[in-house]
Amino acid sequence: MNEIILMADPKVSAIAVHERGEPLVDVREAGLLLVDPRKADDAGSYALLREGVLQRLLHAQELLPDGLRLLFVEGYRPPALQRRHFDEYLAGLRAERPGLPEAELYALASRYVSPPEIAPHSAGAAVDLTLAEEDGTELDLGTRVNADPEESAGACYTDAPHMGPAARANRETLGAALGAAGLVNYPTEWWHWSYGDRYWALATGSPTALYGPASPPPLSRRPAGA
Repeated sequence: MNEIILMADPKVSAIAVHERGEPLVDVREAGLLLVDPRKADDAGSYALLREGVLQRLLHAQELLPDGLRLLFVEGYRPPALQRRHFDEYLAGLRAERPGLPEAELYALASRYVSPPEIAPHSAGAAVDLTLAEEDGTELDLGTRVNADPEESAGACYTDAPHMGPAARANRETLGAALGAAGLVNYPTEWWHWSYGDRYWALATGSPTALYGPASPPPLSRRPAGA
């Protein structure tokens, strides 16, 4: 497995943000992506993405083989929710590995949940997704979406060495389409792809990120049903 730069690496937080100012848009409004409700929240935040990210997802879908679709699971994550996810996962690791230095625990936590201050989801720049058939039936990608490293014994890593041939082929299909559309993968999570955030900037050599932390539009300005 290639060397992995984790979200907690100082090289990620050192990337400056030159905010592009694109709005968060509701991916359901376009009606072109399959949207799974497993991460749905009352405010509809899960279905929001920066406009530029959504356009790249739609392009990626056009690049998929006939009969396959992207299945969108989660996009924007409010900072308070990101903080809660990170703190809870960090606390679990701390309990499982007593005596491990806090800096190591922090880095381990960032394999699965991004530190809140640089989280791509809270910038509206990241999406969790998988592949599905036209009717929404998910394909085999080796683990469930959002399987943590402990649960999956590391199989959540995009290039994990031990997975079936169907799962590997499906990951390659997903990655080829999303990569060609300009998104980058976080290699500890096969389902996590982003564009315009700090991790994307580091991975692509961009001098700055395009998107920083975002605030969702008021509920009154969101599409009906959001």
